[in-house]
Formats: sequence, C-alpha cells, structure tokens
Amino acid sequence: MPAPDLALLIDAAQEAGKIATRFLGQSNRQWDKPGGAGPVTEADLAVNAMLERELRTARPDYGWLSEESTDDPARLEASRVFIIDPIDGTRSFIEGSNTWAHSLAIAERGKVIAGVVFLPMRDKLYAAATDEGASLNGAPISPSVHNDLSGASLLAARPVMAAEHWKSGAPNVRRSHRPSLAYRLALVAEGRYDAMLTLRPTWEWDIAAGTVILQEAGAMATDRKGDQLRFNNPDPRQKGMIAANAGLHPHIAGALF
Repeated sequence: MPAPDLALLIDAAQEAGKIATRFLGQSNRQWDKPGGAGPVTEADLAVNAMLERELRTARPDYGWLSEESTDDPARLEASRVFIIDPIDGTRSFIEGSNTWAHSLAIAERGKVIAGVVFLPMRDKLYAAATDEGASLNGAPISPSVHNDLSGASLLAARPVMAAEHWKSGAPNVRRSHRPSLAYRLALVAEGRYDAMLTLRPTWEWDIAAGTVILQEAGAMATDRKGDQLRFNNPDPRQKGMIAANAGLHPHIAGALF
C-alpha cells in the first residue's frame, strides 16, 4: 500500500474534526433516518460531503461506501474502496458527549489496508496500515495479555450478556460500554480493554478502520462465529464481531452459540 494513503486518511480525519466541532453548541438540525436506522444531523452530512469531495478527488479510481451516502454499486468493481463513517456515535454527538469518532478506512479486495479512528474532543487519533503497525497519536499500541474469559474486561451492550447467547451461561466478565463502535475497537487495540463483542449485524463503516487498527496492534477481529471479516460486500453488514487479544479471542468464540 502506498504510504500516502494513510497520510491522506489522517489529514481527512483531522479536517473532519474541525468541521464537526463547529456544530457543537450551535443549532444543529437533526432527524431520524428511515427504517429505524438512527439519527443524522447537519454535522454528519457536512463532514460526509467534505470527505467524499476530498478523498474521491485524491483517489478517483477508489470506490466509495459511507453511512451517509447513497450506495453506488460501482464500488463492487473497484479494487480499492473508501469505507467511511463520518460521525460514529451520532447520538453521543447530539448529547454533547466527547466519545464520538470519525472512522475512515480503505479496503483492497476485501481486506482493510489502512484505517483511522479520530476522536477530536479527546484528542485521540488511532491509525494503522498493513505491515506498518498501529498507533495512538503517533505512539505504538498493543493489546492486553489477559487470556482468561473469567475476569476479562469486555466492551459490550447489556443484551450481549443474556444467557441465551452463551453455551454455559454468561461468563463472569467486567462489562463496560462506549457508544462509538469504532472507539470500542480502538480501546481493545491499545489494551485498555481485553475484548469487544457485538452480536447484532454490524455495518462495515462502523468497524472497517477499527479492524486494521486491531490487527496491526496484534489483536484478532472476526465475525461472531470466528470467521474472517471481508469488506466491500454487496450487503455491507457483518455477522456481529469479536475483537480481542490473540489469547482470549478463541475462548470467547468457543463460549458463544
């Protein structure tokens, strides 16, 4: 992968942060998307417009998949594709929280090869590219080494712990939660938490950047069944996700139905 691709994503994420933060504390029109797909705001659309303009101008031969853009089937024919969530954690953004993020990635033939997760209100920029390692604000990161499911720190929504999902009942873990899925993945990559688990169908734009950050940090990322993740699918949803350090991941996958 050409080095400029990661630099391009970093620059775009930082510009996205400048645009999004201008809307904070101001009148920011918001509405619900059809089909219960969640809220969207003027800020989401402004960030998306800038990203689509700048990134597609810089790489006109790359496909485009974004939460806030009409899906273009032409992306399926592109060897590389941008996978973008302009603001991951829009509800948190609306509430004035500081845990929303910009999630930007590039996938090549199904594999994410570069990704950035940027939290402007926390001044945290996670970045990774294939064979280049993962970093937080330029410093290398690595996952935890706790490999026992009992006592593990797990980022997950409360319904994940229902006994029906586990072969031997819900494990004894320390559960926490963050609204932004991209941020949850980054926290596992840097070793702040041992694992992240979501069992619901998961949009590619929520997890693409976090996937390469996890993998380059040394962690594992699969769907909920332990199968390899592939991106830029006709239906851009994954079958849930397990993210954990390499020692713990098989224990979680093996404990789930």
